[in-house]
Amino acid sequence: QARLVESGGGLVQPGGSLRLSCAATENIFSFSVMAWYRQTPGNQRELVASIAGGGSTDYADAVKGRFTISRDRGRNTMNLQMNSLKPEDTAVYSCYAHRGVGYWGQGTNVTVSS
Repeated sequence: QARLVESGGGLVQPGGSLRLSCAATENIFSFSVMAWYRQTPGNQRELVASIAGGGSTDYADAVKGRFTISRDRGRNTMNLQMNSLKPEDTAVYSCYAHRGVGYWGQGTNVTVSS
């Protein structure tokens, strides 16, 4: 049973940057896909970015050119670099990994506000 733990959320001003990390209890390269989702109150969870086992990435249109998903083999983490943040990026961001079944982290809050 894999466990995922997110970190790096917080409060940032519009135009600022944050870096989220997702630490896994198992080798991140053993997952067929890893992804970041986000959710705001009253809305469905939406896919932000994903990275496949082979390294290909995909992004939601709303974050293309601003967010970058990556994996760090040495730290065994998946990361999301978020630049040029906007108030509409405010959400709970959750890490997801899939290997036969899906695993979720508990989420980390990101608030973009002046």
